[in-house]
Amino acid sequence: MKILAAFDKFKDSMTAIAACAAASAGARQALGSTAHITQAPLTDGGEGFCSILTNAANGFIETHTVCGPLGEDLEAPLGWVNSTALPTAVRERLDLPLGKVAIIEMAAAAGLEQVPADRRHPKQCTTYGVGELIRIAVAEGADAILLGIGGSATSDLGLGLLQALGLQFIGSNGHAIERILPANWPQVTRISGSLEIVTPPIFIACDVDNPLLGPRGAAAVYGVQKGLLADELESFEAESARLASMLSAYFKQPEALRESPGSGAAGGIGFGLNVACGSRYVAGFELVSSWLDLESKIAAADIILSGEGKIDLSSLNGKGPYALAIAANLAHKPIILLAGCIEAPAAEQLHREFPNCTIAAITPEGCPLPQALAQGPDNLQNKTAQVLHQQTQQ
Repeated sequence: MKILAAFDKFKDSMTAIAACAAASAGARQALGSTAHITQAPLTDGGEGFCSILTNAANGFIETHTVCGPLGEDLEAPLGWVNSTALPTAVRERLDLPLGKVAIIEMAAAAGLEQVPADRRHPKQCTTYGVGELIRIAVAEGADAILLGIGGSATSDLGLGLLQALGLQFIGSNGHAIERILPANWPQVTRISGSLEIVTPPIFIACDVDNPLLGPRGAAAVYGVQKGLLADELESFEAESARLASMLSAYFKQPEALRESPGSGAAGGIGFGLNVACGSRYVAGFELVSSWLDLESKIAAADIILSGEGKIDLSSLNGKGPYALAIAANLAHKPIILLAGCIEAPAAEQLHREFPNCTIAAITPEGCPLPQALAQGPDNLQNKTAQVLHQQTQQ
């Protein structure tokens, strides 16, 4: 039996790569030597973006010391692939030049998971380290840069990134601010300097269409989960608008760029890169799907295994395991979705839409959350084996 294991991460429990490995072990446990398994870890542009895409294209990964979200040094990956190793669909989608493509994972240099819960606040977090990775990529000869922006801790409009590339933000005392943060935005009176590098085409993998400002903007939608207090939203929004206008004017770009779909993703980093570097947004899951050639893998499989940490109504947005369910249904292939937690409304909708879909929670009933997270790989392996055994005995 040919099995495709294509999992997203189980947050706080296992990476997408670890989830694929655990489900594969469960398949072998149930089916023995008759199981022929292909693994295709999924990514939404956050954790694992660099390693998953780089490994899929037989590239290599370097590690560099850069500035973390709180200003601390940390080690972040920088992936390299040759554009000729990518599927034709990817090259055509991005109109990639021939040569070296650098893959940068924002979550590795400015990720929410890197900030202790009691220190999470977007006013204190920077994208400076992402800018350092871009500088390194350019210095090492990148012909194009692909940036995944999921899982960010920041909401700095990408100003920290641009400071790392050479831009200066002048305070009320007439001196350049040493490290630009939303906390010191009120001090900024003007922008000075220029980008010290010429960037190649930069593509931002993004599945979010929020504008920069307003009720669907970066602060309103994502600020609180990053640590912003409700009574800080109005002033934060006002300063975001002021700095966005200042940046647009400095680079002689239209203010309408703040309304572009995706400009509010990851705290506005796409807005800053678009204004200063002319970056492009690309649909994240569609890109990953083409990169991993999921359509061919689904066509070749007898059964598909997929899932993530939690399946709820927000999971049914056209990406990740839900997108796999759509593709499996179109190909008339059975799919098993496994998750740590499954909310009833989502399960009901999945059953209505996909008659060939089996849904199962991997967490034993009554298991405390800390234990469930710690035992995630074992629980996924065991539940995969159980469900596959039941299906093959029917």
